[in-house]
Amino acid sequence: MALLKKLLALLGVTATIGSVAAQNNSTEWPVHDNGLTDLVQWDHYSFFVKGQRLFVFSGELHYWRYPVPELWRDLLEKVRAAGFNAFSIYNHWGWHNPVPGVLDFESGAHDFTTLLTLAKELGMYVIIRPGPYINAEANAGGFPLWVTTGAYGGLRDNDPRYTEAWTPYMAEMAKVVKPHLITNGGNAILYQIENEYSWQWLDIENRVDNVPVQEYFELMKHNAWDNGIDVPLMHNAPNMRGFSWSKDFSDAKGNVDVVGLDSYPSCWSCNLSECTGTNGVYVPYKTQNYYDYFTIQSPTQPNFMPEFQGGSYNPWGGPQGGCPGDIGADFANIFYRNLIYQRKLNAESATATSYDYSSPISESRSIGSKYYETKLLTQFTRVARDLAMTDRLGNDATYTNNPAITTAELRNPETGAAFYVVMHADSTSSTRETFKLDIETSAGELTVPQYGGEVTINGHQAKILVTDFKFGSKTLLYSTAEVLTYAVIDDKEVLVLWVPAGESGEFTVSGVRTASVSSCNGCASVGIYSGRSNVTVTFTQNAGKSIVTLGDGSKVVLLDRSAAYLFWSPSLSDDPMAPANSTGKTSPLFVRSAAIDGRKLHLTGDVANSTAISVFAPKSIRTVTWNGKNLEIASRGDGVITAKIDVAPSFELPRLGRWKQTDGLPEITKDYDTTGEAWITADNLNTTNPTKPAANNPVLYVDDYGIHTGAHIYRATFPTTSEPPTGVYVNAVGGLAFGYSAWLNSQFIGSWLGRSWLDEQGVTFSFSNATLNAADAGEDNVLVIVMDNSGHDQRAAALNPRGITNATLVGPSGSEYAFREWKIAGAAGLGREPIDPVRGILNEGGFYAERIGLHLPGAPEAEFEAAATSGDILQVEGAGVRVFRTVVPLDVPNGLDVSISFRLTAPSDETFVTATGKTNQLRALLFVNGYQYGRFNPYIGHQIDFPVPPGILNYNGDNTILVNVWSQSADGAEMKIEWKVDYVHDTSYDMTFDSSYLRPEWSEERLDWA
Repeated sequence: MALLKKLLALLGVTATIGSVAAQNNSTEWPVHDNGLTDLVQWDHYSFFVKGQRLFVFSGELHYWRYPVPELWRDLLEKVRAAGFNAFSIYNHWGWHNPVPGVLDFESGAHDFTTLLTLAKELGMYVIIRPGPYINAEANAGGFPLWVTTGAYGGLRDNDPRYTEAWTPYMAEMAKVVKPHLITNGGNAILYQIENEYSWQWLDIENRVDNVPVQEYFELMKHNAWDNGIDVPLMHNAPNMRGFSWSKDFSDAKGNVDVVGLDSYPSCWSCNLSECTGTNGVYVPYKTQNYYDYFTIQSPTQPNFMPEFQGGSYNPWGGPQGGCPGDIGADFANIFYRNLIYQRKLNAESATATSYDYSSPISESRSIGSKYYETKLLTQFTRVARDLAMTDRLGNDATYTNNPAITTAELRNPETGAAFYVVMHADSTSSTRETFKLDIETSAGELTVPQYGGEVTINGHQAKILVTDFKFGSKTLLYSTAEVLTYAVIDDKEVLVLWVPAGESGEFTVSGVRTASVSSCNGCASVGIYSGRSNVTVTFTQNAGKSIVTLGDGSKVVLLDRSAAYLFWSPSLSDDPMAPANSTGKTSPLFVRSAAIDGRKLHLTGDVANSTAISVFAPKSIRTVTWNGKNLEIASRGDGVITAKIDVAPSFELPRLGRWKQTDGLPEITKDYDTTGEAWITADNLNTTNPTKPAANNPVLYVDDYGIHTGAHIYRATFPTTSEPPTGVYVNAVGGLAFGYSAWLNSQFIGSWLGRSWLDEQGVTFSFSNATLNAADAGEDNVLVIVMDNSGHDQRAAALNPRGITNATLVGPSGSEYAFREWKIAGAAGLGREPIDPVRGILNEGGFYAERIGLHLPGAPEAEFEAAATSGDILQVEGAGVRVFRTVVPLDVPNGLDVSISFRLTAPSDETFVTATGKTNQLRALLFVNGYQYGRFNPYIGHQIDFPVPPGILNYNGDNTILVNVWSQSADGAEMKIEWKVDYVHDTSYDMTFDSSYLRPEWSEERLDWA
């Protein structure tokens, strides 16, 4: 904040933080382009796309987290139906470039171009964010794990080794995206360089260049241009302290065309302590000041937020289900409107990602109150074209007669239309406040409401109230109810307004003098006041929908919040800027599409049960279909067709059962053979990693040997001496919540269970519970350490090693001991071209069952025997690993969308009480048809419900379910596994798509990795 104030002073800006003086309202801000195309331009106000101003409201989809291409349309249809006009995607270097020399943009979900063609088909713009670093709470922030060894330098600079590493990926990414750019007929409008990297300066105030990083950005820019990217290049800052990469701020190397900011004002993590260093002390619903930052950073560019909070990720130890309390529907209401209060022209809301809890679309693809609340704003911004060009003329508490309320006046300098954003002056307040608002309209200054009643802000809410708002050929002089949307049907306007139930509203429409209530469902206290050239209507809206017909036959629909949630305006066009006269309306659970064919209106969507619908449609429409079936029309009148959708979708899952089991840790047995493909001799004496291991060991960092993902197994040998060792000290680094267990000569000697806040731990394991081989037997002792790797850290910390930093045999004072040999087993494939390119290398690790493919469909049954289990209870005797597998058929009828999730519980969970006394000191992996869809660690705590989508689950055939249970206790362990239906919807979406290519079966080459 001190730096921001100092820079404001240096620039001669007289402002106080939180209350900036009215900005120059000149319409002569320069229009920029990148010198390569004029199809995407920008100025101080907004972007222009094909010459039209665009208020960007974008969703976010991480395709590599949702590896079923056939479901991407389902997700995007939900994003579009809410009113979003764009979506952005993070690409993932590590996903596409798993080992050096292998670039995969074809296998399964590695081919993301389906998203880009869908964008064109569905009428949405796309923002491409390819990295090379993306953060995204991904393993190593999206780096391929082979660059984390230190052999490529410190990363994210101009080091030639790092440049050589990222260049093939970024070059190929540009070539893949090029055909889908708006300049080539596609819908991709922006291309991001790097991500959240504000290190252009060594000293911002004195503009001291950080040359290695500036040259890195120059290299990436030229790589993009050289490979066909001609849309504007952009970057997003991780906070408001960096002031980097903006042509407005400096002319230094590395500057991109458009800069933006990302922000997570309610903490990006369910562990609030992770955010305090950036956001300061956490205060629920405390908004942040972005306006002053953009005044310095990019005054001639749009106030652009390429990434804004859609949810929060849930760390190890976080609450089940995430932390929706402060980032639910109220968050969407107040924080997104606050962006408009600060004249921001983009908000991004993440969707359908397992790490982003409480996003508008959940991991199970369900939609709820946050989705609907977001839809109230996105539908408005889609039709509020004047909002894309506004000056903020004031922001203070003087606009109302209530000092608890602050107002920002945003006015379009060309049309005079204004948007008054009203909210608590203290954004953390949730009190109920009422007030009258002073506004300026084309008819002069007014205090509204004029005819009684007041505007209400109740709880964590904000409102956007309009003046001189154009809808069709008419003007809404003002409204104290919020605008939802409008359409022009049969040359008559249909305007939709909403207020929370029990609140009053008032609006004035110019150009007509009379009005009448033609349908009242919940309306009360209606007053109609005719003026010389307008009509004013006052009302109180309770639950339901009411219709006011204006003198010329146009209509104003009045809704409460619940009714507005289920009011849809599906586009009849693939144009992201679709005009209002191409839009129809209806209101069941979720509407995917609308199309008119002669006298028929075809609607598609999803419903959970029988429901009544109301459709605003042209008079020529005689037939309405829902998902291809004719609906019986109940009534026609007042421009509305009513009908009922009769469905009762249901589905029951078969019970999981008939489990078979096998040993999951044969590596601890005396006669285990380590000469196979899976085992690498760890004999490196030097490492490129900047963290150096203990001098008494060879290098035991797994990444140095091409082992990068999942669990890995160490097998070390040492002789027995005349004064044998009494134990072993092991220090290991594995990421937060990692753990490890040790065996000596097949006998368990202990575990480090892990903690959610520790990524490194040393333990001395005593040999008192094991038997050393006799010194004269000539037989080595075998130490086996099984270690869980919870992934690599982010940013520069991606170089933090994974594995053992020190392993020292301990014993009587003065005795010296040495290991004879170390070997390490990791995932099948070990540094070669991926053995399973469809699922990808991040899918599996070094456990025996994973290496030989027992998690895959079609794996041989020979190693399994019937499990001694009671239905859904899986038990492990003592410490060790057991593998449980079952094959269960599904037969989901066509026309149903069934969402299925697995629930894993253990004795510590309230939902499961054990009768055997087994502990919860376990780590379990859930595989569904070869995909890892759950990591369960009840001792540390985290997620217990794991949604698995269609395509991963075979909805019309057999499903291989495997659970790898690692007991870290000599007392054994026990867990319970169930699956459940989250929802059943009648749907137009074809869930019977052929997804067999996503589930490649077991092959005999897997046995080479035993």
